Amino acid sequence: MQRALRRIQKRRPTIVQLLHTLNVGGAEVLAARLARGLGLHYEFIFVCLDELGSLGRELRDEGFQVRVLGRKAGVDWSCSRALARFCRQEQVDILHAHQYTPFFYAMTSRLLYRRPPVIFTEHGRHYPDYPRPKRMLANRLLLERRDRVVAVGRAVRRALIDNEGIPSRFIDVIYNGVRLSWFAPGTADGRLVRQELGLSPHDFVMMQVARLDPLKDHVTAIQVLERVLHQRHDARLVLVGEGPELGALQELVRRRSLEPYVRFLGLRKDVGRLLSAADVCLLTSISEGIPLTLIEAMAAGLPVAATSVGGVPEIVDDGRTGFLAAHADQSGLADRILRLGDSPALRHEMGRLGRERAMLSFSEEQMHAAYHQLYEEMLRGRGRRIAAETSVARLR
Repeated sequence: MQRALRRIQKRRPTIVQLLHTLNVGGAEVLAARLARGLGLHYEFIFVCLDELGSLGRELRDEGFQVRVLGRKAGVDWSCSRALARFCRQEQVDILHAHQYTPFFYAMTSRLLYRRPPVIFTEHGRHYPDYPRPKRMLANRLLLERRDRVVAVGRAVRRALIDNEGIPSRFIDVIYNGVRLSWFAPGTADGRLVRQELGLSPHDFVMMQVARLDPLKDHVTAIQVLERVLHQRHDARLVLVGEGPELGALQELVRRRSLEPYVRFLGLRKDVGRLLSAADVCLLTSISEGIPLTLIEAMAAGLPVAATSVGGVPEIVDDGRTGFLAAHADQSGLADRILRLGDSPALRHEMGRLGRERAMLSFSEEQMHAAYHQLYEEMLRGRGRRIAAETSVARLR
């Protein structure tokens, strides 16, 4: 009786955002922005498989319910059971899993509680990426017609088809988006930001905003700086982000005597302001989906120098809004950065075209509208399924 009354009283459909953790990263930031942007339409709950994280604490302080399951090593079936119990308790309407492992636990939880359809958003791919037959079989067995899969770019969609065995009819492409107004040129005084960071107005500043993780390959970024310094003694590298590679990177900088030329800023919430102090956005990843950091830099009117991996070529028009090179190509990246350093006019033109590109295809409003439409389609489909099941039960 109480459960039926709760369903009648509930005003908004409940969507669980299921993630590994809520530490700051692309998937986590997107999930938080969806909840903040679509909160008038849906009740969002966050469930973390592993740990809360700094963003989780922030969301909890904002009033969102955040649950941590405490997953054990290996395949933890108790985690699937706990998720099923939680979805039954909260009468969850949609399970939105971000990245593959949360997707697996979302699907296995439905072996115990059938109600919610599942959305799987794939944000990027591991490196190296290759077909895994066991996962392909599990995907085929557990994915249902009412479920949907979102790839953040075309390259990610291709990988889901080829390496996960997910039929193409299930997969939509929804590009990541950012709040463009936060990064508009002129919203911060770059001279003051440089002064705060101990940078000269005349320094040539490369900025890389990325989690300090092996996939981002900050070692290459530091080696690129070293090459650029051979020709430009005013070059500086600013690294924004936290992560497990911090100690090793700081030691590399010390060994190479690069301390005067590198700034480690840690996790920052004022990225739009920091970008105003940069001349070039650098990204040296070995694997990517659709990186928010490049969209933010383009929205800020910065040219990009990045590795041509994953969905990066879907964002950066090589030779027009920035320059691309193969991953780990220190020489190629350094040459392209030096070319940008030698021409303020080229930097300005690429930055202008990059901002136009960001505004056309990568706004947060476009992303929210696409997910809102997808949620509504799934809710309508779930309603028809529940109605059909109720009719069958009555016939019995």
